[in-house]
Amino acid sequence: MGDQFHFHPETYEAMVTSEIPLYEWLQTALGDATADVSAEAILDLGAGTGRTAQVVLARHPDAQLHGIDESPAMLASARELLPKAQFTVARLQDPLPRGPFDIVVSCLAVHHLNGPEKADLFKRITAVLRPGGRFVLADVVIPEASGVATVPVDGDDHDKPSTASDQLEWMERAGLAARLLWIHDDLAILAGDRGG
Repeated sequence: MGDQFHFHPETYEAMVTSEIPLYEWLQTALGDATADVSAEAILDLGAGTGRTAQVVLARHPDAQLHGIDESPAMLASARELLPKAQFTVARLQDPLPRGPFDIVVSCLAVHHLNGPEKADLFKRITAVLRPGGRFVLADVVIPEASGVATVPVDGDDHDKPSTASDQLEWMERAGLAARLLWIHDDLAILAGDRGG
């Protein structure tokens, strides 16, 4: 995730909603996938402008949220949106905050990692999740079989989507009980629970 690429907080929401018409639905569905977990501490990976954090905190208003993102400018917007949350400039490849966290979420960020980096991230997520905690991932995937790719990905090694099935396998290997919650063409929502 080098230098946060071409993302700018002033234009990010307009860009992502034009490229991903299901963006708002995806955010809502990700938040809904956390609703049945009791949460005091939440980690948002690739927090960007804070939109995902806002959606998740709407379902867990008493929780403390820690978000990480590589872009200081994006996190400045997140801090304005959610002044009570904690945000740290960090890459997904860096050590994660210690936790433990009840919920870890990520929306449209993990596809910037290659396969081994995703598998490593899932192990590190499991390590900071409390027993009974949940990881929810909403992201771009490589369509299975005859699926259609609708989300534009660039070819400069910035976007590195994997299949949903590969990511479910990496989550299982990391120690999470993983399941596919939803998939449509090249967008998917996956969840993994850490056993108690």
